[in-house]
Amino acid sequence: MIKQTANFIKDKLGLVSPQTAIILGSGLGGFANILENVTTINYKDINGFPQSSVKGHKGELIRGFIGNNEIICLNGRFHLYEGHDPKIILDVIHILKELGIKRLIVTNAAGSLRKDIMPGSIMLIKDHINFSGKNPLVGPNDESYGPRFPSMNNAYTLLLRKKCKDIAKNIGIELKEGVYLMVLGPNFETSAEIKAFQILGADAVGMSTVPEVISASHCSMEVLGFSVITNYGAGMVDNTPSHQETISEANKASEKLIRLVTEFIKEGN
Repeated sequence: MIKQTANFIKDKLGLVSPQTAIILGSGLGGFANILENVTTINYKDINGFPQSSVKGHKGELIRGFIGNNEIICLNGRFHLYEGHDPKIILDVIHILKELGIKRLIVTNAAGSLRKDIMPGSIMLIKDHINFSGKNPLVGPNDESYGPRFPSMNNAYTLLLRKKCKDIAKNIGIELKEGVYLMVLGPNFETSAEIKAFQILGADAVGMSTVPEVISASHCSMEVLGFSVITNYGAGMVDNTPSHQETISEANKASEKLIRLVTEFIKEGN
């Protein structure tokens, strides 16, 4: 089914040789608007493809160009709190692998656990903590994609992070770097949980991204990850986190992230 779905997507989108795929998080769908020579498929038209039911996630697969670089863009992701089996996310990453993708860029909206990482800022993810209790690799392992017990030592590729930090400095975008912690959701965290996550060494918290990164790392993709910081965690300031705030703040910060990712891709796959 993986190969059949990949062939269907390749034919429908007219893919040639894309090497980079981007997964867009809440409020970050505007990135798709900068692509040129675009072709699109709705997720519902792809056999076996999961659907996204969350506001801010359109649910479409896009092929487009930034300069001469052909990329695939997933405009809307799949969250485990929607009831999806984690293996569905593994299947999607395997489909990207069959399409020739070598590099995955993941973006999300997240809450800050540090006062110096303010809402509206961008955090480059250097590592993660999987606090969801879920793992897409559970079950039989397909050795043709990766080993039974993959290492996560360099899940967020060091060389890509270095390149990204250099680009951010050159174009005048402040870029924080930190550890992303994933919870299952869909509720926002309690004040006590936020304090616990800070003790664990996390710098931002969200409800996505980690399953995709585990899956991509398992099948030897390079990974670059970004969190758009939309709020402080519960109890850090006098606030009540909401999804409306998440989308609003992500929209405000997305212009910076779009510019950064665009320059990163222009410098070559």
